[in-house]
Amino acid sequence: MNIKSKEFQVHAGDKVKLDKSPTVIKPCYESKKEYHAQLDEQIHELSSLQRLLYASKTYSLLLIFQGMDAAGKDGVIRHVMSGVNPQGCQVSAFKNPSEEELQHDFLWRTTCALPARGKIGIFNRSYYEEVLITRVHPEILKKQCIPSELIDGKNIWQQRYHSIVDMEKHLTRNGTQIIKFFLHLSKEEQRNRFLARIDEPDKNWKFSHADIEERKQWDKYAEAFQECISATSTKEAPWYIVPADNKENAHLIVSHIILEKLKELDMNYPQVDQQRIEELQSIRSALLAE
Repeated sequence: MNIKSKEFQVHAGDKVKLDKSPTVIKPCYESKKEYHAQLDEQIHELSSLQRLLYASKTYSLLLIFQGMDAAGKDGVIRHVMSGVNPQGCQVSAFKNPSEEELQHDFLWRTTCALPARGKIGIFNRSYYEEVLITRVHPEILKKQCIPSELIDGKNIWQQRYHSIVDMEKHLTRNGTQIIKFFLHLSKEEQRNRFLARIDEPDKNWKFSHADIEERKQWDKYAEAFQECISATSTKEAPWYIVPADNKENAHLIVSHIILEKLKELDMNYPQVDQQRIEELQSIRSALLAE
């Protein structure tokens, strides 16, 4: 496998043009058998690193997944994180905010779900929805109890970008490593996946008329995504634009990037002192003497 994460990374200051970014690239595998072998190897390695993360209790890892409808967020999470101990991982999906959540600032509900030290937090959609769907549907702002004088159509999105970047810098200064994935899907592939959700009975539940209505806003979402990614990809919390038309390829790319980040962290299992070693040997002797 020859995956170079920098090929997908958006560097600070880059101006993203999604129509210039591929949604499909040459597969990272020669066959389905090789794909499964690669993914299994990565899952096993991720499981080992997750145990080390949990034992060291110094860092936490926040993975953010965004993308158009049917981009494969659920599938990536399900496949890549399948070997992770559930005790050390939490998946949070953010849909329409509740009445309680609307009484707080737009970062509040996701802040409550941030991972503790030693754990992996996964956001299936995130606070970025507040500069994506809310931007495409600005009428949502009226439900957020924001003072009218603070709702400036020209500045509110830039202000929210600044709030997000400041918050992410604060998190990284306190040990939370952040990786943000935009699963880049073509409009044609979305159409094919929508058709599959209609044609395959076990996928009917995943499709609604609202999906078609949102598809009509494709260009507006693309504009919102590329401006958001350009404004919020930083050295501390980079965005990765992952070609997502090929689901298996996306799985391998995402898992490779996560592994790369975890390997960069200075993590160690807790050291056992001499007193503890002697205590363990005493317990061992007692067990053998039973």
